[in-house]
Amino acid sequence: MPHDPHETFDKSVLDRIEQSPVGALPNTPAYQDALGRLYASHQVYASADHKDGHVTARSLVGAPLFVASNLGELVAGAIDPEALEPNSSIFSRYVGSLPADRRARAEAHRERVAGRPVLHRHKLAADVHDLVHTLFLVPGTGPHPGLPGNYLHGSVLQVSAEPGPGSWAVHIHDNDDGDALLRADSLQEALSHLQEVLDSAPFNMNELGALGFEPS
Repeated sequence: MPHDPHETFDKSVLDRIEQSPVGALPNTPAYQDALGRLYASHQVYASADHKDGHVTARSLVGAPLFVASNLGELVAGAIDPEALEPNSSIFSRYVGSLPADRRARAEAHRERVAGRPVLHRHKLAADVHDLVHTLFLVPGTGPHPGLPGNYLHGSVLQVSAEPGPGSWAVHIHDNDDGDALLRADSLQEALSHLQEVLDSAPFNMNELGALGFEPS
């Protein structure tokens, strides 16, 4: 296999990003060329915590994943979806995991991230109020950075009260308008796709096409 002439320098760039408290690099052609390669190979993301900073994908490996604490019981059929840990509680655990100086910024996203979903339900009857919606947060990035701590947020949600094709979905977002959607025909299928997402983190949302996701 041919040797990559950039390998040693690119590794030093990853090390330098991780050693910088704000993920900064010198603004020189050599470093900018290396950044281009590392972004293209999904090894570096734009930092959600520091303007013009960067974060390495490898530094996010092992970061906590946030899903309903009793999701395993739902998968096993031991509880009904209505008994899942509330989204507000999941979001609070995420906020509590962050360094103290990032928590206020994360809290500013609470209503949008953990509130009741409104997308993809415009064709439902007006008296349908309790469709299932469970929040998750995973490390990664999208067209825009994620939430503080470099987290994408998403949900497994029931989009139709009637069972059948497309009645469930897994929907993932960055901190702006970047999103990816995968339809499913049942709760179990949606949960299976969620597990694939969790197993793949950290990731750039443009990698999710391999799992069948599309921009919504």
